[in-house]
Amino acid sequence: MTPQNIQSGQMAGQTVRVTGGLSEKRVINYTSRYFAIPVEEVRFQALTPDASTRKYYRVFSGADSTETFIISLYLAPFNAHENSFVDVSQLFERAGLPVPGIIDVADTDGIILQEDLGDTSLARWLCNALESGDTKGAEAMLRRAIGLIAQIQATTQNAYQINSVSSRLAFDEDKLSWELNYFFDHFFGSLRQRQFEAEEAEAIKLDLQAIAAELAARERVLTHRDYHGMNLMVDHQGALRVIDHQDARMGPATYDLVPLLLERRLQPADEAWVEEHRRFFLNARAKLGLKWIEPEELRYEFHLMTVQRQLKAIGTFSYQTAVVGRGEFYEKYIAPSIGTVLRAMSKPGMKEFPALRKALETALYGAP
Repeated sequence: MTPQNIQSGQMAGQTVRVTGGLSEKRVINYTSRYFAIPVEEVRFQALTPDASTRKYYRVFSGADSTETFIISLYLAPFNAHENSFVDVSQLFERAGLPVPGIIDVADTDGIILQEDLGDTSLARWLCNALESGDTKGAEAMLRRAIGLIAQIQATTQNAYQINSVSSRLAFDEDKLSWELNYFFDHFFGSLRQRQFEAEEAEAIKLDLQAIAAELAARERVLTHRDYHGMNLMVDHQGALRVIDHQDARMGPATYDLVPLLLERRLQPADEAWVEEHRRFFLNARAKLGLKWIEPEELRYEFHLMTVQRQLKAIGTFSYQTAVVGRGEFYEKYIAPSIGTVLRAMSKPGMKEFPALRKALETALYGAP
């Protein structure tokens, strides 16, 4: 989460009047009430969410305080006992997974007050480390992130035992198909305005359906669901923390590993580097006593999962670019992601998916 601007309060010796809408007023009124400070002394920063329906704000606990917290502002009130963020946070905390602490849940206000982890995402931290030549530090941090995936998967049975919402959701065929259809609608439709002949569109959708069906049949473990470098934070003490985990659900073992290693890159990742980290992932699972997966089997699932997950990401990038107008953040990732998908589709043992491949190659390279 990145600070955008100061919206209210007394900053740098001057009072800034509130000009925001209803969302800002909800934040101000809640902060005033919770911290027992006058409305006119409330200070906060609007934060930029990543493709989220929720809004995030950093709030200060007093007019002169440096103590800060994060408000997650929902569109409407919710039931705290049915809130997926609260549910999964409790599950992860019981498992010793490093999620931000929940300070207060004001469900009638549509607000969750959380610990402030700062502004340093794993993606930014790794970039800074590599720029400074700290390759060992970057590798160690990345391996910590991979280790957390294994820890999440080790929490699978706990999720079922406590009837967590995450145990009742899964990447079944319907969910995976929905994500792939979202890609079709927003990449070929919203972004590219591509008109297919009926037979060609049907052939592409049959390929997408085949991908969803095969992945849905894989053995399932608990997944974070959106495990990339912007949803991991390095806190003020240098510890790695997991955020945006409210959509956790059951899915293939490689679901979280694919975005961590491959997503949001300007160039497809080096294949030898990816293979090295797949091996580390297998060893991390083994250390936790999880069921062994043969390396060749993991590699195959990883390639198939790459196709599905990267297409899903392309759909999100396309929607954010063409519909929401945030192309400056997302459009640059689309072409590299297509390249990653095509590379995965070319691996030994992979099915052809000819209609999908042709459409992607045309989108990336132009008509033959």
